[in-house]
Amino acid sequence: MVTSRKLIPLTLVILCAWLCMAPPPASCQVSPAEITNPRLKALQQANLDKLMELNNEISTLKFPFQFSLRRFVGLASGTHQGADSRGLEFVKFHDHTVLKVSGNYHAAFNSDLLTQNERANHVLDDVVIPILPLLSKTFTDNLPFDAFGFEIAFHVRTHSKQFGYEGKEILAVVFDKADVPVFLNTERRSTRQEIIDRSQVYLDGKEFGLALGEKKAFDVADLDKSASKPSVQAALVPEHSESKPAETAVATAEPNIAPANTHPVQAAVLPEAPQAKPAEPPPATKDTDIRLAGLFPDWQRGFRLPDPVKPTTVAVASAPPATPDPANVPPTLDIDAVQKKYQPQLDLLTKDGLAHYHFVSYAPASLGLFHNQIYLQLTLRNPELFDKTSTSIYKRAAQSFDLFLAPQLKGMLAKISMDTEVAGVDVTVLDQFSRSAAASGSSEALEFICPLSPLRHFADADITNQDLIQQSIVLVNGVRVALNLQQVE
Repeated sequence: MVTSRKLIPLTLVILCAWLCMAPPPASCQVSPAEITNPRLKALQQANLDKLMELNNEISTLKFPFQFSLRRFVGLASGTHQGADSRGLEFVKFHDHTVLKVSGNYHAAFNSDLLTQNERANHVLDDVVIPILPLLSKTFTDNLPFDAFGFEIAFHVRTHSKQFGYEGKEILAVVFDKADVPVFLNTERRSTRQEIIDRSQVYLDGKEFGLALGEKKAFDVADLDKSASKPSVQAALVPEHSESKPAETAVATAEPNIAPANTHPVQAAVLPEAPQAKPAEPPPATKDTDIRLAGLFPDWQRGFRLPDPVKPTTVAVASAPPATPDPANVPPTLDIDAVQKKYQPQLDLLTKDGLAHYHFVSYAPASLGLFHNQIYLQLTLRNPELFDKTSTSIYKRAAQSFDLFLAPQLKGMLAKISMDTEVAGVDVTVLDQFSRSAAASGSSEALEFICPLSPLRHFADADITNQDLIQQSIVLVNGVRVALNLQQVE
């Protein structure tokens, strides 16, 4: 008979094993409070429910090998950042707003049997294309972002005469949002190739001419990135006969260092023929190299990638360097020090806000930068439900301010004592739509960025709500709007 003392460790083992095999929870998503860019933050807030649902759907997809969403790609899973599974986020990339999907594909490609282009093709087919329909289905409305981006890290094995080693590569593909339905609704390789050619494709941080189903990549210099849409003539040309793609030479990832004779691969693929051009570089072997290959520097991660287009050098007449005007030089802000100073008040405001002011649980009161000034950032959820089909963004914004936010401003301001270090209050109000076929149960982010002086005058009843709005900035899903409160009622 098994005693209860022996059953307890066995139960814990079973529970731990079940938790390890279970997909990540749907709530595992980047908090808008972590995003400092106001427009990206508003997009993340307005679409947080969709992103959480999408995270769960991607986690349940079946891939040839395991795919794990990761906010930081190519890092060891044992590290804190490497285990961050919040791989969906709105980011800035080359002045465009991109919904990024990033993660690690746990497969190892043999570099002796598959070229860089063939490896990129496998990752595109195995990971990117299965996820694209979910993105297209989830974001069908006209949301203010430009593209879908993928950043996928995978393993590459290389052998020498003495030993073999395993490194990593990162494939990044950025599709224009309008191209995705066309890409998914055709099986013509020529049409898909045209879309790939005008998309942004990078391998380990360098522009890459991905050639679908081919052994060698295209020369990037020969690709016409300016073509925005395929021509009618191109769409009518019959498809040329296509050679059968080579069999996949893939194996599950193993430790980085292994003897060369411990990994036999059965595949009828010849090594890439020598070319006049320099041979492709060996895959990176250090996590630090992979991190520098990240393509989305606006994550506030410290990554930096040179712009692919070199700036044109303009010859100008020599002149003495201009002395900067101290009045025009923005002050250096130590926001961490200011945050530390206010942290006890922020903690109390968050606790009270959760109890009385409809604060969202994932975004505590914090300090952030807007136009190089420090603002108190708050996020509230409006309990009122709106009918998206019968109201305009202006009417919803007016009612959200007049009936929900304005009555609470005086009470919230009384909870924290702000001096001249804080320029104002940046309040985001999440409006919820009634669950109908048209609204799909989504939400909308309204952002009211109010300077501190008029905000205090409003709290003291010295100015009207319209006076405060006129001296503030109002954003709806990251887009600035002019708001006349009485006119839209």
